[in-house]
Amino acid sequence: MNFKVGDLVSRNSHNNDIVFRINKIIDSNVYLVGVNVRLCADADLNDIVKVDQIENDDNEIIERNMGFLNMDRENYFYIPGKILHIDGDSIYLKRCMNFYKKLNIKANGVVIHEVNISKRISELIEEYKPDIIVITGHDSYSLKSNNKYDLKNYENTIHFISAIKEARKYEKSQDKLIIIAGACQSNYEELIKAGANFASSPKRINIHALDPAIIASSIALSDKNQSIDLIKTLEKTKYGSAGIGGIITNGTMYVGYPR
Repeated sequence: MNFKVGDLVSRNSHNNDIVFRINKIIDSNVYLVGVNVRLCADADLNDIVKVDQIENDDNEIIERNMGFLNMDRENYFYIPGKILHIDGDSIYLKRCMNFYKKLNIKANGVVIHEVNISKRISELIEEYKPDIIVITGHDSYSLKSNNKYDLKNYENTIHFISAIKEARKYEKSQDKLIIIAGACQSNYEELIKAGANFASSPKRINIHALDPAIIASSIALSDKNQSIDLIKTLEKTKYGSAGIGGIITNGTMYVGYPR
């Protein structure tokens, strides 16, 4: 069977559990990125099969989060926090930007390969002046390893860490600049240590493409003078606290009166 970049496929060796998009093909090796999960992987051409289509559950997730918009708009006005979303995947970014738009949140999105995020993050913070930064894309943890703390066993965690540290050089306070970082199977502990407010993945599992945007939106639409409900916020994501964890953080939305 002939394969080309962009084809949807799954892996026989993994019981065809995840649908991927072919990112590149080199000789008999095919490099894959998840369609609904932020995972990068590789496989032999003989191990993959084509998938005709996959159900997109973005609309269901958006509907589930629309409760934020049930506000008293007759008497009060609201100014949500501003989001800067930096993503290693243009397709994921487009989906996240649509999510922010549905929730009426001001967000700027930039596509940068994970390796290069740390080189540009300071200038982007200076340009957009965000309250919240999302640093994401693809990642993976080598299942062949017995050491989940060794950063060499992760595809992009080290690059996310570098980006967080650069952002913290710009703003040290985790109350003034909220950082959400990581992708599928990322080293959660090291991302938190580097200065992220929220990170993936405590149980080294996959996360949904919209999970970082769900956390960012929850903070953007929460009162600036109140701490978010950490557990309820994490439960809004696809796999809850197994996929993303973090610290209790204040919201970033200003509430004004009269409208």
